[in-house]
Amino acid sequence: MPAAQPDYVIAPPPQPALPIAGSTALFPVRRVYCIGRNYAAHAVEMGHDPDREPPFFFQKTPDSLDASGRFPYPVMSEDVHHEAELLVALGKGGENISEDAALDHVWGYGLALDMTRRDLQGIAKKAGRPWEIGKSFEHAAPVAPLTPATTIGHPDAGVMTLTVNGTPRQQGDLNQMIWKIPEMIAHLSQYYRLAAGDVILTGTPAGVGPVLRGDQLELTFDGLTPLRVLVE
Repeated sequence: MPAAQPDYVIAPPPQPALPIAGSTALFPVRRVYCIGRNYAAHAVEMGHDPDREPPFFFQKTPDSLDASGRFPYPVMSEDVHHEAELLVALGKGGENISEDAALDHVWGYGLALDMTRRDLQGIAKKAGRPWEIGKSFEHAAPVAPLTPATTIGHPDAGVMTLTVNGTPRQQGDLNQMIWKIPEMIAHLSQYYRLAAGDVILTGTPAGVGPVLRGDQLELTFDGLTPLRVLVE
């Protein structure tokens, strides 16, 4: 006999999922890990020491990922910043993953923006509180369709560029990342049991700055679907 269906007291929320380039299939998302200050020049512009230090991570909620191409300007903030990122999507997980085996866990890659309510983040930092109010909110992570690793390979170099209204704002080469993708996966897996459906935002290069309603953002990287976003 088929297993009985759960009797939920309210309708369960939809499964967060990301589109895949050239396919009608979807990538289901379990967790979203974001690494902070992973480009030296960005660490400097944020007032931190760029020397290599143990990586730190925070999380966004999976339902903050948004592939609609639209970013509604969030409430309770007057200083929202763009942060351009490479997204890594895991196809399998585990604990204590070695760096040598880490890329075997990657399903694919995509482009994303870690939108940040910078004024609220700054208040939280000064008070010694968590950053979630500045980092995790509705539509906080615009994303482009994913590309499988079987198509693009595992990029470890190449220039990522963000323009706002056609003017370059952020540009950085993946080879400038302080912590490389295998190191991030290995480090995270020491603290969490990673699983298929987890995604990692790998940090942002220098040039972060504010967005205004009406701005058109475009993030590009060779081999990946561009991310185009309208701020509303």
